[in-house]
Amino acid sequence: MSDHLENIELVKFYKALQQDIRSEQLTEEEGGTLEQLFTQQASFLLAEAGESENIRVAYDEKVLKSGVQHKINAYSIADNYETLDLVITIFNGTDEINTVSKAETDKAAKRITSFFRNAIYKDYVNEVEESSEIFQLAHTLTESQELKDTLVRVNAIILTDGIYSGESPVSQTIHGYPIFYRVVDLNYLYNISEKSHIPIEIDFKSEGYRIPCIPSPTINDEYQSYLAIIPGNALVTIYERFGSRLLEQNVRSFLQFTGKVNAGIRKTIIGEPHMFLAFNNGIAATADAVDIEKSEKGDGLYIAKVKDLQIVNGGQTTASIYHTWKKDKKDVSGIQVQVKLSVIKNKEKFSSIVSQISEYANTQNKVSVSDLSSNRPYHIELEKLSRNIWAPPAEGQSVQTRWFYERARGQYKNARLKEGFTKAKQKAFDLKNPKPQLFTKEDLAKYVNSYEELVDGKKLLIGPHFVVRGNQKNYVQFMNYNVPKKVDSIYFEDTIAKTILFRSAEKIYGVKPNSIGDMRYITVPYTIAYLSNKVKSKLDLYKIWKNQSISNILKQVLYNLMVQVEGFIKSNAPGSLYGEWAKKEECWVEVKKQNFEIDLDSLKADLISSKSQSIRQKVSDEETALSIVSEEIVKLKSIPPSMWHTIEEWGRASEKLSVQEQNVAWNLSGKIRTGSKITDPERNTGIRILDIVIEDSPELLFDIDEDMENDRTKSEEHNSITLEIIKRLVEWDRKNRKFKDYQFNYMNDLANGKTPLSEQAKRNAGLNLEKAKKYGFKL
Repeated sequence: MSDHLENIELVKFYKALQQDIRSEQLTEEEGGTLEQLFTQQASFLLAEAGESENIRVAYDEKVLKSGVQHKINAYSIADNYETLDLVITIFNGTDEINTVSKAETDKAAKRITSFFRNAIYKDYVNEVEESSEIFQLAHTLTESQELKDTLVRVNAIILTDGIYSGESPVSQTIHGYPIFYRVVDLNYLYNISEKSHIPIEIDFKSEGYRIPCIPSPTINDEYQSYLAIIPGNALVTIYERFGSRLLEQNVRSFLQFTGKVNAGIRKTIIGEPHMFLAFNNGIAATADAVDIEKSEKGDGLYIAKVKDLQIVNGGQTTASIYHTWKKDKKDVSGIQVQVKLSVIKNKEKFSSIVSQISEYANTQNKVSVSDLSSNRPYHIELEKLSRNIWAPPAEGQSVQTRWFYERARGQYKNARLKEGFTKAKQKAFDLKNPKPQLFTKEDLAKYVNSYEELVDGKKLLIGPHFVVRGNQKNYVQFMNYNVPKKVDSIYFEDTIAKTILFRSAEKIYGVKPNSIGDMRYITVPYTIAYLSNKVKSKLDLYKIWKNQSISNILKQVLYNLMVQVEGFIKSNAPGSLYGEWAKKEECWVEVKKQNFEIDLDSLKADLISSKSQSIRQKVSDEETALSIVSEEIVKLKSIPPSMWHTIEEWGRASEKLSVQEQNVAWNLSGKIRTGSKITDPERNTGIRILDIVIEDSPELLFDIDEDMENDRTKSEEHNSITLEIIKRLVEWDRKNRKFKDYQFNYMNDLANGKTPLSEQAKRNAGLNLEKAKKYGFKL
């Protein structure tokens, strides 16, 4: 893509981002400042790209007479306590994209660093109200010894909706903890939204490390392998800087560095460091590219630089070396670690090859790779149902809608593009698939795991404490223990009911300043789990599905219960670390024991009973398939005939379409013009053609409104054809001889009454009229 087109796409991305946060601000559910809504949107992108997780938007600012001393907009603490992400936002919110100066980023770096310095000491937590968004972080930094012992790195993320082209502030150490600064600007956000992640680049040579290597003699088009030796201090450096970002992205959340020191590795480093290479299996890694240099001494090859380094096996080894160096103060420069590095040559298959290498390198891991993939049959079936089951109209609405399950990232955006060629069609898509009814795999796991606990013997497999641990951890638990063998329409309807229940509870809880408190992410799942436990999972989910809402009585019960649940957790959390206690099973066990005030009699109408339970009909696979076929036919017919001609010509000139696909595009043009039946092979190929066009040249479809208007005009002309016009055309062609013999004979038969003037005949005569006009015929 050219720089010009990239700039156009960046502007589109910026305007869409600004529009999204302004729309969000207008919704009753969220509210909030534009700066914090931007922070939230950007945090979602960072989380989806695996660059951070479980980010909590939390604003705090300390102002002295001399000005702003510190400021923070969001934060994230890794589950293993190794990484703390602190986010500060520079928000412009202007109509046009702004540039951000070095002075602005330096000021932001100073303010976010000042927050960490203030929070790590005990005095600041005493200045913060317990109801403050930032209290839990300040309290954890002050009181949690586990975090203080385990924390490896502080990432200070300077987030902005502008463009920054300077260097990031230089890293420093505060209270013994290294702080690394990153500027995440609009370009960076756009790139991770399109490319999923930004490659890590490591310059070993400039860091002063020698990484000797031997290339594999095997030559192929897929990859090039190297056997390398990396010194322990080099591994410590990159681990301290990047941590779990080094892990292969698709399994990052499932194979986290644990932060726990392997006793055997520690013993070897301390007692027999010279034996490490012999005792340890080393690391398997992949890369996008490497710079290999010959040693000046002539003693072999060295890896000077590596781009997009990803560790696919050996995270435990890496973390253990680091923590032994950190905690035991051992010199690890003499430790040698073997690395099998695979450099991927085939860029088109880069992601799939890396994932395959990761899969086979981690076959001993408990979590199977099929569980990690969005292509698992469970997800595919749920997606299929979500595209073809219409929800009953909500109260006061006449339009039926769908709940859009985004099995893979970007599906909603792509579906909107594929179906919304025109503004009118985009509006129609939005009405049928409202964005508030979009939900992801992580959302699904949160809603389902909150509803009902799952126990295997004495082992608690599913409960609200897993939900509180964050999207990634909860999703793993969901995939391992809470996925049914069969997915049908009833399961889908119940899942949406749980979604409505959870989102309604969030809305009832509210957002600051009109909220119950500051721990919605804890209180909502715990309250739903408690209520479900008390009523023995007998909430009438089908009633919620039919109404697309929960009853007013249920809303009141949820509100009262949330107030009690939140108060209990806050009052009973050891050391007031309620955020950490809520992640533990013991918290859920204690909550279950409580007899909170709840009027169960008032909920009778919301519970399943023998009288209220309806006989529910499952949607058959055949009905689902027919629905898909019908929608695809509508989609093909929404492309005007002239556009199919354009697509055919583009496919031939660009060689993007095969000869068979070009023929189908040409046939579709005629069939749509004449209203003829589209066969199944044509339908399948037509949908494939549209996918190719949207992937390679979506601009072809930008003029579709004009083409549709032209076709509509032609259609009106064709319908207005009379027997008199046909007779005039026949007489005109006797003199001008522009029609082919079969065309003249057909028109002559119409004129003489031998062929009836049906609607189809009018369309055929209209095509001849268009041809005659090109040669001067006038009506």
